[in-house]
Amino acid sequence: MIPQPGGALEGVRILEVCQIMAGPFCGALLGDMGADVIKVEKPAGGDDARRMGRYFAGGEGYGFMNLNRNKRSIALNLKSQKGRALLIELARSADALIENFRPGTMDRLGLGYEDLRKANSGLIYASISGYGHTGPFREKGGFDLVAQGLSSLMSFTGEPGRPPVKIPVPLCDLNAGIYTAFSILSAYIHKQRTGEGQKIDTSLVDAGLGYTFWQSSQFFPEGEVPVPRGSAHEVTAPYQAFKCSDGYIVLGAANQPNWERTCKAMGREDLMERDEYKTDKDRAVNYLKLAEELEEAFGSDTRASWLQRLEAEGVPCGPILNMAETFDHPQIKARGMAVDVEHPAAGATRVLGFPPQLSGTPGIVRKPAPTLGQHTDEVMKELGKSAGETGRLREEGIVG
Repeated sequence: MIPQPGGALEGVRILEVCQIMAGPFCGALLGDMGADVIKVEKPAGGDDARRMGRYFAGGEGYGFMNLNRNKRSIALNLKSQKGRALLIELARSADALIENFRPGTMDRLGLGYEDLRKANSGLIYASISGYGHTGPFREKGGFDLVAQGLSSLMSFTGEPGRPPVKIPVPLCDLNAGIYTAFSILSAYIHKQRTGEGQKIDTSLVDAGLGYTFWQSSQFFPEGEVPVPRGSAHEVTAPYQAFKCSDGYIVLGAANQPNWERTCKAMGREDLMERDEYKTDKDRAVNYLKLAEELEEAFGSDTRASWLQRLEAEGVPCGPILNMAETFDHPQIKARGMAVDVEHPAAGATRVLGFPPQLSGTPGIVRKPAPTLGQHTDEVMKELGKSAGETGRLREEGIVG
């Protein structure tokens, strides 16, 4: 199959009325697959993520550039009647709209699902919010950190006996973006069959809770509440990080054959005969004692030496690398997970690649993140507006 440079979603138009993380990540995923993602931003400053982070180039935050590649930007004042009318015009030809404001915000602007479906009955309208559009907390604002807390994720993250730990990656935000992108594509297939659009309601809290397959399976039967276990697994052992003489490795002996191979690689076949380590369940119950015994052995030699021995026996294992080591790793380089792009304001920059590799319609970084309002004139022209009309709208502060 010859790869198609336009992507699987070429011709699909997405309006992204979002900022910061969850919504823009959803838009980025769809853009990577070829969708025409039009990012609608406020003229005064645009997406707040443009000003977030520690590193900037050409006035743009690197985080923003990472999250907003493969998009066009139009600066549109949605607080004005004319600005709202322009968004409705854009919605007429859109396949989907993504918004991540607090529930009720878009409705008050006259841009809610019921409003826009009058202009386009086939529109897929995806809303991402902290708690969703139903339930007693629906009107509250929410960030990833708050969602990590309410979804219980922080209650079992970290070391036993220590304070709760936030997962450094904004897991609830990102998973909400993934779930929403998946839902948009599912709704798009339904639309192709029936012509019907629909509303999608994604919650950051639900998106976080949706990851707790092992933990909820521990809780549902008898109400056992999961607790922090460091890097150890809930239902199998040894499956965690171990310290060697010069660094850390991770060991995944997640079944009986791998456990026996681990014992052989370590020269500790005697452990297989111990009653407390006989089965996977036994090892999970006694994981702390087992970890102490194994770490004493691992500390006697280097990371490379232990990985060589474990890999020789076919045990899943690997080093714990820092980010500099990761992006210098030959496997990461071979997979193209760092992509160089030329940004119109920042110049040469680097962003993350698209993880899955499709043979026929690959997800790729086709263009850098836009500057604020970079494509306003272009999009206005597509709406049939003349250069003079767009100029007057700009003078009125309707577009930027």
